[in-house]
Amino acid sequence: MAKNVVFRARGLRKVYHMGEVDVVALREVDLDLYEGEFVVLLGPSGSGKSTLLNILGGLDSATSGEVWYSGHNLAAANERELTAFRRDHVGFVFQFYNLIPSLTARENVAAVTEIATEPMRPEEALELVGMGQRLDHFPAQLSGGEQQRVAIARAIAKNPAVLLCDEPTGALDSATGVVVLEALARANRELGTTTVVITHNVVIAQMADRVIHMADGRISGSERNDTRKPAAELSW
Repeated sequence: MAKNVVFRARGLRKVYHMGEVDVVALREVDLDLYEGEFVVLLGPSGSGKSTLLNILGGLDSATSGEVWYSGHNLAAANERELTAFRRDHVGFVFQFYNLIPSLTARENVAAVTEIATEPMRPEEALELVGMGQRLDHFPAQLSGGEQQRVAIARAIAKNPAVLLCDEPTGALDSATGVVVLEALARANRELGTTTVVITHNVVIAQMADRVIHMADGRISGSERNDTRKPAAELSW
């Protein structure tokens, strides 16, 4: 059965004006992302991965081109509409966890669920990422991998249709990174969340449904994996 298109981008171009110099971050990118798929965006630093992710997530806007989310043209949305889109439909996970130090794991997640329309319980989200035993721990009492799993719980607790992850294992060693990737894979599998993971780590591509390669602001190639490798079998 054909899956619904969640994102459709056409002719996306992004130019940053740095003083007298124009830096072209994206060059006429066309992309479709489908409901429930796990996609890895693979490419070196400066290839345009983060810029593309930020435009899809409504954190940035393209210089030209269009991006549609479930039939809604984000390029035509005003700031209020983009804020509602980010709040109601998108979960973000970044390389750095951005947890609030004075709040426990449960409270960090609750800070998001309190403003969401159809949230999970914070305890349920933390259980999903294997942090059900650390609900009342503060970030300083958690390892880097545990903090990242709390950040993932915070992102998925609002039941987003889309989870956008920018180098989620970038600050972690291999063994810890695998645990974090398992949490992302489980959320994708059990919640059906369309998941996009940016990485420059080729190994991580093995766990994706589809791998999209980026270079010099363009999509340079794409392939599907016949079978997704479990995160537990990855090492780098």
